[in-house]
Amino acid sequence: MNDLVPIRISQFLNFNPLPAFGLAIGLFCLLALFLSFGRRLQPAILLERLGIPIALLVGFVALLIGPFGKFPLLSQEVTEIWVDLPTPLLTLVFASLMLGRPIPSSKGLWKPVASQAVLGLLLGIGQYFVGGLVVLFVLIPLLGVNPLMGCLIEVGFEGGHGAAAIMGDSFFRLGYPEGLDLGLAMATVGLLSSTVFGSALVVFGRWRGWVVPHASEDIGSTGATDSPISLFEQLRQLFVNLIFVGLAVLFGVISLQGVRQIAPLLGGVFEEVALVFPVFPLALLGSLFLRYILEVTENTDWISQLLQREIGTLATDLLIITAMASLNLPLLTSDWIPLSALAIAGLLWNFLGMFVFSRLVFREEWFERSIAEFGNASGVAASGILLLRLADPLNLTKTLPIFSIKQLLLQPLLSGGLITVIAPIAVSQLGLKGWTEFCGVLTISFICIAVFIQRSINEEQFEA
Repeated sequence: MNDLVPIRISQFLNFNPLPAFGLAIGLFCLLALFLSFGRRLQPAILLERLGIPIALLVGFVALLIGPFGKFPLLSQEVTEIWVDLPTPLLTLVFASLMLGRPIPSSKGLWKPVASQAVLGLLLGIGQYFVGGLVVLFVLIPLLGVNPLMGCLIEVGFEGGHGAAAIMGDSFFRLGYPEGLDLGLAMATVGLLSSTVFGSALVVFGRWRGWVVPHASEDIGSTGATDSPISLFEQLRQLFVNLIFVGLAVLFGVISLQGVRQIAPLLGGVFEEVALVFPVFPLALLGSLFLRYILEVTENTDWISQLLQREIGTLATDLLIITAMASLNLPLLTSDWIPLSALAIAGLLWNFLGMFVFSRLVFREEWFERSIAEFGNASGVAASGILLLRLADPLNLTKTLPIFSIKQLLLQPLLSGGLITVIAPIAVSQLGLKGWTEFCGVLTISFICIAVFIQRSINEEQFEA
């Protein structure tokens, strides 16, 4: 019976694509309502305290009933529409990041942002170095794979499904057409690994006392005050906050269009980067700009920190669920040996960054800052924010603004930025060995910078 459902739906949708869109959007809205109310239920709150996001559980259910799952109730036409949702959802996450929080003082902020950027660069460049070593010394001798496979860890882990889809054209032009499917598969592995292992790390971190302590009874609270608010006032506040999020997104869209208009004048690599550059870092910039205007004009009461946090949280949860529902499981089994080798190498490298390199560059709140970077380096920025929310649900640390500003600085380079675009071209022109050696030098350089930061921290503590 289960096999008949997607066939009938698929036959009907092939005749008229409109029902597929309506069904996909309708189910998406139902998911949003379910998550909005479900996260406030006591079982969901208890799971959040244990470091298990409800989005992960719903995502596994969606995976089971997806077109490639055990009980394929959802048609592939529906999930193909959901595949296009992660980028808009991630844009909403970043558009709401800075609106509900006071702009942090620049005094004492540049050092944390710089150290966060050092770890981000170390993990990102190191993924090319580790991937190149695995392909050169394991996969090429044993399986004769394409040298461009050495780029897949960064493309899939850091860039995610969006970067993998966009970089598929570059791989095709360079004679590696299967790079698109393998990049999407690597993004799938990274997303699952980030959510599963990251949630387990949060549980382990709480057990070891690494997480900044907070009152457990406050976790999952809605932030509501005792004074009653009418339904009309609640809807008005929600509408106003959504307008500001939309303005931040609009700022990002207009800025990106402006960049793409001048890109042909500069030509070369800049034009290629502009074509694949995502809108969400510029939406973050728009969020920061709007917050600045509100603070200058003393109109910050228009913004609700609670609603902005809820908007970002809901968008993050929906991103995880829709991405998991559309996973192409047969794709993971067709090239499982090289994918497994690269995924294991990438995860080991990210764990090394989590427990070794982060201790070199972070003095305070090292777990929250490193778990966000682990999520970003394994399953894109949304996963980093998700794991940070599990570790710091009440935003008691300064990690969120530090991570957000760092992302604004590094996004033009990694995760679909300049380095991601250049890497396959460099492998084709310099050879995988030359590119790997270059990335190795950069990786060692960032490790040296991390050691220098650690020494300066020790000197400051000694003088204090």
